[in-house]
Amino acid sequence: MISMRDVPLKGRRVLIREDLNTPIRNGVVQNAARIEAALPTIRHCVEQGAAVMVASHVGRPTPGQWDGSLSLAHAAELLGEGLGQEVPLVALGNFDIDIAAGQAMLLENIRFLDGELTNDDDLARRMAAPFDVFVMDAFATAHRAHASTHGVARHAAIACAGPLLEAEVAALQRALANPARPLVAVVGGAKASSKLRALEALADIADRIIVGGGVANVFLVARGWQVGASLLDADLVDVARRIEAKVDVLIPEDVMTARGEPAATPAVLRRRGEVAADERILDIGPASARAAKAALASAGTILWSGPLGMFELDHFGEGTRVVAEAIAESAAFSIAGGGDTIAAIDKNGARDGLSYISTGGGAFLEFVEGKPLPAIEMLKARAR
Repeated sequence: MISMRDVPLKGRRVLIREDLNTPIRNGVVQNAARIEAALPTIRHCVEQGAAVMVASHVGRPTPGQWDGSLSLAHAAELLGEGLGQEVPLVALGNFDIDIAAGQAMLLENIRFLDGELTNDDDLARRMAAPFDVFVMDAFATAHRAHASTHGVARHAAIACAGPLLEAEVAALQRALANPARPLVAVVGGAKASSKLRALEALADIADRIIVGGGVANVFLVARGWQVGASLLDADLVDVARRIEAKVDVLIPEDVMTARGEPAATPAVLRRRGEVAADERILDIGPASARAAKAALASAGTILWSGPLGMFELDHFGEGTRVVAEAIAESAAFSIAGGGDTIAAIDKNGARDGLSYISTGGGAFLEFVEGKPLPAIEMLKARAR
């Protein structure tokens, strides 16, 4: 890929695709990590004397329909604070607008536009036409062939990779292509189906996989233990057996369970295989957490995707806390990705201890799976 660092920017009009998709609750940004991660790229372009337009999305609006709750007004305000200048929010589809050198503007939520999700060629051309340089810096959306990530790169005069995207790719390649051994993967989350392909890919390269959450339930059933009323992707049991035939999988030896509403129900410790029919597994148990911590202590590389329980509730978050702290304390090269994973890291104060935290969720998993990411493939094609 052409690197933004190698492209002269002074006096040029630059369109930067960032991922400013931040969680918002009651109009308040819950986590501004993605906005903070985007700031260095935007700041560099501004300081180089470029006229900068930033494009991003937030949420999943219906194309063609305005939804004020999914406006990027909050992002414009936070970008302005970070850059030390006002960042005007530009109306939908208004790509050809006067921007002064050293100024940044932000397009309104790009997903409001018809044609964004379908990678409409006309929209991509109109987006690219007013700019001298397109910078793809949104790794978290690189797995989507959308007009603002893929189509615009096809038509831009110059299409290059931003520093954030380059850093994401470099960190993942370090963890996957030639990792320091042993490579230990921690894979959790509620749904095993969302992690299936990543698990199968990791089975070929990891030395050990630690599982938790709904992912662990599939492996428990594959070994013949019942999981009661727990979330279970039962059709993946045979896949779990195939994975275990390739790699050492550390499954929970004890679990924390609940009957009824988790927030109002105390956690009950159970040995695996002793979960009652009306109980749900909501966390790994203390013995399992200790075993995971021991496995992580000797790792050379750690890759983490997904919490090991319902971490947002303290009485079902102990397993995730122990693992987060073990990864943070490890001397291994560690990389983590996914929204819930990052939330768990931040809740447990482990951010500074990790080597790299990816802004990607789906893109992170698809990279682990070995799938080509459309936006990155287009940048590679433009570099030939």
